[in-house]
Amino acid sequence: MRSMTRRFLHRLLPCRSLSTTQTQTHTYTGRVVRSDRTGTSLSVAIESPSHSLPRGPRGIPLPRHNLVCHIVNLLLRSSVDPYLSLTDFFSSLPSPPTSYEISLVLKSLNSLSKSLQFFKFVATLPGFMHDSCTYNRMLHILSRHGAEDASVAWDLINQMGRDGVTGNISTINLLIGMVGANGVNRCMELVEKWGLSLNGYTYKCIVQAYIRGRDVKQGFRVYDEMRRKGYKLDIFAYNMLLHALAQAGMVDHARKVFEDMKRNSCDPDLYTYTTLIRMAGIASTVEEALSYFDEMVLRGHQPNLICFNTILQVLSKNGKVEKVIFLFSKMVERECIPNEFTFTLVLDALVTAGQIYRLSEVIDISSQYVTRSIYAYLVKQLCKLGYASEAHGLFCRMWSSCKTGDRDAFMSMLEVLCNANKTIEAMDLLQMMREKAIFPDLIMYNLVISSLGKQKQVSHMFELFEKMKIEGISPDIFTYNVIISSLGKVGMVDRAMELFEEMERSSCMPDVVTYNSLINCLGKNGELDEAHMRFKEMQEKGLNPDVFTYSTLIECFGKGSKVEMACNLFDEMLREGCVPNLVTYNILMDCLERRGNVREAYEMYERLKEQGLCPDLITYSIVERLQARSPRVSRERNYRERKSGRTTGWVVSPLR
Repeated sequence: MRSMTRRFLHRLLPCRSLSTTQTQTHTYTGRVVRSDRTGTSLSVAIESPSHSLPRGPRGIPLPRHNLVCHIVNLLLRSSVDPYLSLTDFFSSLPSPPTSYEISLVLKSLNSLSKSLQFFKFVATLPGFMHDSCTYNRMLHILSRHGAEDASVAWDLINQMGRDGVTGNISTINLLIGMVGANGVNRCMELVEKWGLSLNGYTYKCIVQAYIRGRDVKQGFRVYDEMRRKGYKLDIFAYNMLLHALAQAGMVDHARKVFEDMKRNSCDPDLYTYTTLIRMAGIASTVEEALSYFDEMVLRGHQPNLICFNTILQVLSKNGKVEKVIFLFSKMVERECIPNEFTFTLVLDALVTAGQIYRLSEVIDISSQYVTRSIYAYLVKQLCKLGYASEAHGLFCRMWSSCKTGDRDAFMSMLEVLCNANKTIEAMDLLQMMREKAIFPDLIMYNLVISSLGKQKQVSHMFELFEKMKIEGISPDIFTYNVIISSLGKVGMVDRAMELFEEMERSSCMPDVVTYNSLINCLGKNGELDEAHMRFKEMQEKGLNPDVFTYSTLIECFGKGSKVEMACNLFDEMLREGCVPNLVTYNILMDCLERRGNVREAYEMYERLKEQGLCPDLITYSIVERLQARSPRVSRERNYRERKSGRTTGWVVSPLR
């Protein structure tokens, strides 16, 4: 019978557990409760196995992964309230979830709000209590999702205290990373309260917290303490500390950290050396910067673009033009492609040394890397610096080297030509740029038309004006204003009126500047009545005359011997709230003096001073003429205290 019992139990055992995904063997016990006389049949009472979870080598319960997956699926995929289903599910379990299983669920949710909600929910489950594992997981989730408000982290720590949970050093490390430098002291209080000891990683966290909080000195003090205790940083933390010390100008401290780094067998990388080179450049120790660069190359590091730009910046800043060109050539030899900033550094070095002529040498060295955008950038920079000839030479080189052009480069060259009054060349460039797939736009046409107007080249101006319309480019208000103003300079009043009427027929309506240009054109060419009529017209259209409008009309009426009309306009100007400027006063004083109205002219002089305006040379010359006309009038005491070279101008109009 005993042998039969063993055979029966042998068929029964082993049995696979369904409560875990891992293969576990449970031992069942039983007792024989009945058997027949022959021993061929018996009944066995099986006792239920213990509900204790299987444990790993270190005695820690192994997680039930199917349980974790089921909970995560309920939380993420349930269309109804998942916590109703979770309540039923947890109540059906033979044993409550472990803290590690809950930690895995929190990790899998990948949502701060869902994690917080679940964290609070499981605290209500019978037989479950949060421990440092789940609290640390929650701190990590807060940190990972960028919870910027440190109060959230402190609330969690306070909840730990209320739950009677003691944190570990990982809790401190996570907390320091979240609360930063301002919370380090409070973290140290927790270390003492929980009876913990700082490790190397904790020191690293504290150093980084102070650096991020821009308290570099305190960060270095903590680093010094950890170094004395035999701890060392990793390459990332070393680089972070070196960068902070270099930016703070703590050069000697940075050198000390660098030496510690090498003694601790932490090999400096490219970022380390780039930081040190930049630091040496700030301290203007060129030889030290070069020594770091040489050491970096000897250690087998291949300088990248940032590293080359950093050493070039140091050399350029200190006027080492020969070394700049030499290192630039080495950069090209190593097939490190220079960018716009690289060329800017080289250009600055050449300009500082007065060797701008060597730019062609630099272009020759790097010709395979000089793209259209680089050419365009250099052309623009040379134009800004005033090197028109060099810009033109480089532009021609770009023209022959690149199949297509760059709009900004063409715009820069047009500006150079127009500023140099080379309007014919500018017109030619407008036509030639089509060969490089650049088509002139309204801004380019306006630029050249404006330059032609200043040179009073009216025929070329109209030629270009008609050409742009043929090409489908509609003139804007700036185009019309420039041309009307230019026509006024050469006395072509009728043509200006025609253009004004054409403008009114188009969708481009005249503005205050347009009327000012037309009024100035009419007034300066003797059409005072027409000018005054246009002045009234602009007011009827709701355009408010400005100081330029009034000053122009006052000058025109004054020189047309209509001084009374000029004075009336001045009074109207004041009534309308348009504040006269010094030019307005100069114009009216001149008109009154020429008419012999000495007293009124002196009144204007007193009024401009009351307004807080400072007389210029023209004002004083009028006062001198007034003194000559009326010697009995007391002389202005300080009128000869003139500011040399300060002349506001006789007429505000740009048409003269």
